[in-house]
Amino acid sequence: MTIEQMTARRDALLEARWRGVRTVDIDGRRITYATDTEMAAAIADLERRIADASAGARRRIVRTAASKGL
Repeated sequence: MTIEQMTARRDALLEARWRGVRTVDIDGRRITYATDTEMAAAIADLERRIADASAGARRRIVRTAASKGL
């Protein structure tokens, strides 16, 4: 999925949530969320994926450890 597609889905979810509707039509598919919490989790997941995709390559964490040998 491209960043544009994820952004469009996130915007559709946010708009539906602000209107108080739990059913969203995306790409000809109707998705109904059971609770607002479930919808919020979907929005958070899309935002995380958008952030990861826009950051480019994944960041690597290098951890070092040392001891005095005692």
